[in-house]
Amino acid sequence: MKISYNWLKQFIKIDLKSEETAAILTDLGLEVEVVSNYQSVRGGLAGVVVGHVLTCEKHPDADRLKVTTVDLGDGNPVQIVCGANNVAAGQKVPVATIGTKLFDKDGIEFEIKKGKIRGQESHGMICAEDELGLGSSHEGIMILDEKLKPGTPCAKVFNIENDEVFEIGLTPNRADAMSHYGVARDLRASLLQKNSNIELITPSVSTFRIDKRILKIDVDVKDQKLAPRYCGVTLSGITVKPSPSWLQNRLKAIGLTPKNNIVDVTNYILHDLGQPLHAFDAAKINGKITIKTLAEGTKFTTLDDVERSLSSDDLMICDEKGPLCIAGVFGGKSSGVSETTNSIFLESAYFNPISIRKTAKRHGLNTDASFRFERGIDPNITEFALKRAALLIKEVAGGEITSDIIDIYPKKIEDFPVFLNFEKAYKLIGQELPKETIKKILASLDIKVTTVSDAGLGLIIPSYRVDVQREIDVIEEILRVYGYNNINFTKKLNATVSNSARTEDYKVQNIIATQLNSLGLHEMMANSLTSPEYIHLSEMLQEEHNVLMLNPLSNDLSALRQSLLFSGLEAVSYNINRRNNDLKLFEFGKTYQKLPSGYKEQKHLTLFMTGNRMEESWTTSQKPSDFFLFKGYIDAIFARLGICKVQNKPALNDIFSEGIAIVSGNTTLVEFGTVKKSVLKHFDIKQDVFYADFDWTEVLKIITTKIKFQDIPKYPEVRRDLALLVDNSIAFETVYQIARQTEKSLLKDINLFDVYEGKNLPEGKKSYAISFILQDNSKTLTDEQIDKIMQKLQKNLHSETGAVIR
Repeated sequence: MKISYNWLKQFIKIDLKSEETAAILTDLGLEVEVVSNYQSVRGGLAGVVVGHVLTCEKHPDADRLKVTTVDLGDGNPVQIVCGANNVAAGQKVPVATIGTKLFDKDGIEFEIKKGKIRGQESHGMICAEDELGLGSSHEGIMILDEKLKPGTPCAKVFNIENDEVFEIGLTPNRADAMSHYGVARDLRASLLQKNSNIELITPSVSTFRIDKRILKIDVDVKDQKLAPRYCGVTLSGITVKPSPSWLQNRLKAIGLTPKNNIVDVTNYILHDLGQPLHAFDAAKINGKITIKTLAEGTKFTTLDDVERSLSSDDLMICDEKGPLCIAGVFGGKSSGVSETTNSIFLESAYFNPISIRKTAKRHGLNTDASFRFERGIDPNITEFALKRAALLIKEVAGGEITSDIIDIYPKKIEDFPVFLNFEKAYKLIGQELPKETIKKILASLDIKVTTVSDAGLGLIIPSYRVDVQREIDVIEEILRVYGYNNINFTKKLNATVSNSARTEDYKVQNIIATQLNSLGLHEMMANSLTSPEYIHLSEMLQEEHNVLMLNPLSNDLSALRQSLLFSGLEAVSYNINRRNNDLKLFEFGKTYQKLPSGYKEQKHLTLFMTGNRMEESWTTSQKPSDFFLFKGYIDAIFARLGICKVQNKPALNDIFSEGIAIVSGNTTLVEFGTVKKSVLKHFDIKQDVFYADFDWTEVLKIITTKIKFQDIPKYPEVRRDLALLVDNSIAFETVYQIARQTEKSLLKDINLFDVYEGKNLPEGKKSYAISFILQDNSKTLTDEQIDKIMQKLQKNLHSETGAVIR
């Protein structure tokens, strides 16, 4: 939001430097992000002065040029070559002196330099209005008032306005500060706290009166819930034309482009007082105005010449033939003010904020009016703003006020009471403020004190402060006006030590996050809001389980996610599209479902891996990530948490082309595998992605806190290798479990170090090269013991799987 300093000073007379004012506003919570300069004419006509043409003769070598002698007020006339056909001796003209910087029609800067034109020296330039940025005419040089003295800066002659503009990062809750008047009100409250007794100047509408009652337009509000207050008045005999320079400068300073005097006044009042207005061409209104909703799918063409399909929930301003305007959002093409308009119906209203927000989002419109309506404007300024606008229109467009003000306000929006407890305020602020200071701050914020007691204050909050509804909000108001920087801080440091279990979620989460970071994975955090269409990528997800947002920011962010997969794939796709192809990511997050039994919220840990194992390097060759590397990460997590009594089963989730589920009893702890190509195609991912989904809630339940210690064995371990020929259908997991069951005490480790399929092997067979580590903690193993164990292993593997020694 942009605030003009000159405009702000119309409400509060201050002489502070802009830097000081910016600091005060920032302390108040109206953070000033940038202070920029504005000039009504670019460059401010610096270096351009009034010149007196003393002589004017034809150029000796050019028919269209003239050689002039010009007095610039310093007693040293200069020679200037001019090509304008209207230059003559005795004229007062604007002269750009040597070194002056002007701007061409494209905004490109150029500097006036001493030069020669066809052999004649030229010490400056006599300017036309377009060369100075004062207009568009280039028919000849500007002829100034004869009474002007040579050397007078043209910036004074043309009343060039210099302004400073604050760009405020306004938070959504501060609807009361969405205008120059609102900012001035806040600024005054802070200055009063600093003992600067400054008055807030409210524009007067005392001269408002009805000139004639010749153009009455009736109004019928059908839906008073959506339009609690509606005001209107007609003006006749107006002339639509460009606005005066002061009004144009006000709008240009805050980044608005002037249109015409009527539209400019409505925009001016919007940024002046925070009340949106709309002007209808009265001649284009058929019969009375009706405020109502229309049938679903009704077509309506807005001012931007776009035909829109209306919702049955959109509030519309209509006449007897159809819609004229989307209430509080955007005007209609058929009823707008044009150059031929000579009478208008001026609207000022308070619309339901929720209704306006939904309509604006539904149609993808974000106007200055909807920005304010949807956050909540002051319902009690509606008529005042209408009167002020009507008086301004009479001033800049002529005409007369030709009807009584229509004000439909059946149920007044009341101010609301809040009780402020002194003790609670002191506790939250951290310092005991004088009660009189608190009262003074509240008074400066238009908060009325109705009752006073030792315990606290009974307060009435003005209705325009939609963000101050509770006691805590009042305390925040007191604190921000008093100044956060004015609160004293104690030098005493207090700390507490919490007694929490080792298996607390946040502790375990930090342990695993640290482990995954050390393995080269990066933590990510995706938005819990996602597209409701993603559930169609998996038959395991159901549309009726979607938790939908009532007021979504967009269709792509309208549902809470049922799976962390799709938001993770969005991140993977985003990185791959930016040539970051080698990814290892993990996320702790929640899924949300709406089940017949109620809402379900569940925590997960997900892992993603794609691309190559390591970054490209001259010391190592590139090797793609694979399923077994990914499985190693999953196994490492279980090992770190001490979870060992688990089993592997085929994953049933249809998002995997191949996958494994690790279960404990009947509980699935994690499913992982290679994501289906059809799912990846939806995200335009052409490389394999490995995905793991831990049910974090179930993982936490089975973590053991019992830790067993044993001495490091002092007796040597023995390794024996077997090359087994097995069927292609036999998984290593089967061999592993058989070996474990065969020798439980002395078999310490089993490792698959080679798998071979192909030449020299029977069809349907593969070779496993497996190492077995044997060790006795109490003595050295003998060859006889070792041979006996290995024979037993071979026998059991052959009987269970048909494995034979190669």
